[in-house]
Amino acid sequence: MSNSPTSNVQRPRTIVLISPAHPLRGGIAASSERLAQALLDAGHEVVIYSFSLQYPAFLFPGKTQFTDDPAPKDLRIKTRLNAVNPFNWLLVGREIAKEDPDQVIVRFWLPFMGPSLGAVLRMARLFARNKFRTTGLVDNIIPHEKRFGDRAFAQWFVSACDDFVVMSKSVGEEIRSFLPASKNIEGAVRFAPHPIYDTYGDPLEKREARRLLKLPENVPLVLFFGFIRKYKGLDLLLEALGQAPDIHAVVAGECYEDWGFYQKIIDENGLAERVHWFTDFIPAEQVRVFFSAADLVVQPYRSATQSGISQIAYHFEKPMVVTNVGGLPEIVTDGVSGYVVDPEPIAIAGAVRDFFENDRETAMREGVKAEKRRFSWEHLVEQLFA
Repeated sequence: MSNSPTSNVQRPRTIVLISPAHPLRGGIAASSERLAQALLDAGHEVVIYSFSLQYPAFLFPGKTQFTDDPAPKDLRIKTRLNAVNPFNWLLVGREIAKEDPDQVIVRFWLPFMGPSLGAVLRMARLFARNKFRTTGLVDNIIPHEKRFGDRAFAQWFVSACDDFVVMSKSVGEEIRSFLPASKNIEGAVRFAPHPIYDTYGDPLEKREARRLLKLPENVPLVLFFGFIRKYKGLDLLLEALGQAPDIHAVVAGECYEDWGFYQKIIDENGLAERVHWFTDFIPAEQVRVFFSAADLVVQPYRSATQSGISQIAYHFEKPMVVTNVGGLPEIVTDGVSGYVVDPEPIAIAGAVRDFFENDRETAMREGVKAEKRRFSWEHLVEQLFA
């Protein structure tokens, strides 16, 4: 928004980034830490305000919200925000105001966070000595698994922001549905695709990666990576494997559902020897092992906005199968860096079989290498300041 007093991207700024960060785990934390590094590299001063309590234990389906990975170097992370304590929101807002920021960038991915984030932004603005710009960096505005209150909580957050950057165009359209006509102007919602996750190290030789994971050495192998939720469609991939003989799959990620549902599909389709599962949370240092071991990454999602898994695949130069939902077709170009198919087992099976039976790996890896140039952290930084 060109009329902002902080619109000159060349001027060093004081940035407050409100987001999960170390020692919290997961893709939001990892990508926000990488964004903070990109902001530092661009010459800005950055402090991350993270959560002391992100979710109450009864709302968190995994084993733990915390990582054992070492803290990222060179980043200032203040563990302050309690997502369920209104008194804390007042204190954190006042502390952020004392940072005297030029811009506050706030990560939003779940309406549950709307009350706390919206209140903190309002409190920071109330106590600030100088005006600052508030930019929402929005992964999702309404979640895949909808709950009562989602829209009201999201509206409270949206109305506290000056402008927005989204990583899928469908999320941008959703945000516009919340904006009054006076704020729904050109530049209020800007699109920047999720940059590549380039923090997981260099790839390993495929044979070595499979040895480390105790996988068969010479089989065609696809990878399903990340938390297992219903909307991510692991069952569709398993059903597809029933139509794709001899193809193996690695399932790597903590299961947030009843694993018995998936085990039944494995048993009914005789997949026990072809599905290799690692259903604990995958620590950062192990990510490269799983991607290096795979020939093809499959994201059989029933619904999506964007996905950081695609950007990890781009980093390791792995072709992908994604479903034609949400923002996934904006990331993967059908026939170039992978396949875009309907979220149906027969379509997923057809893409996987085509990849292996027609020896597409070499050509598609070249396509991935060409496509990955679109996804830079510098471009995201430019959009946050536009």
